[in-house]
Amino acid sequence: MNPRRKKRLALASALVIGFAAAIALLLYALNSNLNLFYTPSEVTMGKKDTGQKPSIGQRIRIGGMVTVGSLKRDPDSLHVQFAVHDATGKQITVTYDNLLPDLFREGQGIVAQGVLVGPHTLKATEVLAKHDENYMPPEVAEAMGKDHKKLEYPSSEK
Repeated sequence: MNPRRKKRLALASALVIGFAAAIALLLYALNSNLNLFYTPSEVTMGKKDTGQKPSIGQRIRIGGMVTVGSLKRDPDSLHVQFAVHDATGKQITVTYDNLLPDLFREGQGIVAQGVLVGPHTLKATEVLAKHDENYMPPEVAEAMGKDHKKLEYPSSEK
């Protein structure tokens, strides 16, 4: 092989190796930022199709309903603790050290993102409250020709 072909071969192999390394680093970065969604029963029993459970220290999202009567607030700080359950009744305790969203209330659906710090405890970095799925903005309802009615939320004070 002449020297010119050797240079081309070395350059081509360096490009292929560099491209493979860049792809590997990109996949590693994407995998470390991946937040998988779990329900409380999937955290405790594993996913139905794979049986995979999240490991302690893993970043995940948990979705479910806030258990009525489980909300505990620290009077001296923003720290709150509450339980989230799903249809099976399994519960996960969520701790959060920031302001809760305005739509947050017991009995309401939420999605909490954070790190699993125990088999049944999530330290949340973000809590999103879900609004009623029947809600439709007045402009959209008007455009669709439907009557828009204000939804009344059930009072948690009884």
